[in-house]
Amino acid sequence: MDKFDRIYHLDLLLKNHRYPVPISQIMSHLECSRASVYRLINLMRDILYAPIENNEQGYFYQSAQKYELPGLWFNRQELFALLTMNQMISQMHTGLMDVHIKPLQKRIESILQKQGLNPDEVFKRIRILGIGWREQQNNIFQHAASCVLNQRQATIKYRDRSHNIESERTLSPQRISHYRDNWYLDAWCHHRKAFRTFAIDRIQYIKELPYKSKAFSEDKLNQHYATAYGIFAGEADKEAVLWASPKLARWLAEEQWHPKQTGQWLENGKYQITIPYHNHTELIMDILKYGAEIKVIGPDELKRVVADEINKMQKHYPK
Repeated sequence: MDKFDRIYHLDLLLKNHRYPVPISQIMSHLECSRASVYRLINLMRDILYAPIENNEQGYFYQSAQKYELPGLWFNRQELFALLTMNQMISQMHTGLMDVHIKPLQKRIESILQKQGLNPDEVFKRIRILGIGWREQQNNIFQHAASCVLNQRQATIKYRDRSHNIESERTLSPQRISHYRDNWYLDAWCHHRKAFRTFAIDRIQYIKELPYKSKAFSEDKLNQHYATAYGIFAGEADKEAVLWASPKLARWLAEEQWHPKQTGQWLENGKYQITIPYHNHTELIMDILKYGAEIKVIGPDELKRVVADEINKMQKHYPK
């Protein structure tokens, strides 16, 4: 039991007794020494302004004063922001909700009730839709997050989705990333001697090792993971130039596909967007979802790959 827990329990102990509480009972209840009780009471009196009095029988709150421990208080706007965050976390399928975040939800519900709001009704009014999430083992996510936060190396067994081949790797985990409703582990692969990204739902086994992870600066990580388009990391070495039709332009002009994208309106009502990329796999998927409303202007390699994909699609729908 740490100091903050003892403050909380001492407050409850004094509130729940009509008569002074003997110091022996306080020591037993808080599992600490007499000296620790004295220090705790002095702290509550001097810092938290608790009206604690004592006599020969023990310690008590002044009956004329109603005292509440200082705590976190939220206005409705802040509370609704917390609720939204709570709903997002609960739907991220990490398995952390029950163990670590459940106490926060209980606290929020308590505050809602004090404000005259029905928690069940409020939770129904916040709707967050996730599309395309993949089921994962909760213990895998927790171990991966532990390795990242503890800065410890890990050994994993990973089954690649493209080729369905299982391999064993030793990693220096760097980050946990949440992208398009799924979780990924960004890490330095000691076998490949390069940065790699691993879908957590494809990790079959993970074990934390007693060795310190290889460290990299924030700039180095961002250079690899944040300069190019999408989850397929790598330093951007190409730029895609796209034209959106006047119909699509109204949406595309307000969307962010990449932090370093640039855009401009054209005279014919079309909108041009330029996006840095390294691997075209994910970029092609996003281009194709807009169908005929978007056109690839360059580079030629990207135009050719998109055209090839469209030709393959046409074979499914012969005239």
